[in-house]
Amino acid sequence: MNQNLAEELITMMAEDQRLLQQLFDTGELPSESYHPRMKALHEQNASRLKEIIGAYGWPGVSSVGAEGAKAAWLVVQHSVSDPEFMGECVTLLEDAVAREDVAGWQLAFLQDRVRTLAGKPQYYGTQFDVDENGWPTPFPIEDSATVNERRARLGLNSIEERQEQMTEQERKRRANIEQSS
Repeated sequence: MNQNLAEELITMMAEDQRLLQQLFDTGELPSESYHPRMKALHEQNASRLKEIIGAYGWPGVSSVGAEGAKAAWLVVQHSVSDPEFMGECVTLLEDAVAREDVAGWQLAFLQDRVRTLAGKPQYYGTQFDVDENGWPTPFPIEDSATVNERRARLGLNSIEERQEQMTEQERKRRANIEQSS
């Protein structure tokens, strides 16, 4: 395992999550537009991940451990200003899942993100929007009758269970707002 590379990826993920939390805490997120500080960090991380992939291939569990592989996924998942790179990484993750070198959910989330950003129906039902009342609802799903079979193949819970989890998160968020008002 490449410990230095794993630590670098994990640091990138930690910085992403730290900035995200900071912007939420200061009320700068959520916002209608891509926050410039978040965009700059995402682009910096994506640039470095491209270098890593060029030198080593996709950083999977065998090379950077489970946490390092998750960090690589998070970096590409947040590379929304470079959809071409995200699409290339879907192919790399498909290969890595076939080799059992990354968790299947990583492929599901990235593939769905790429598809929804392109205006296409998602395949696994991992990406959510909000309805007119602010409650989570999945973006359109291709062949929704069989989505739970696809989700199960990659180790995900059912779309109904996921929707309930998302709804519960929103309930808690709303309760916290009411308590602090």
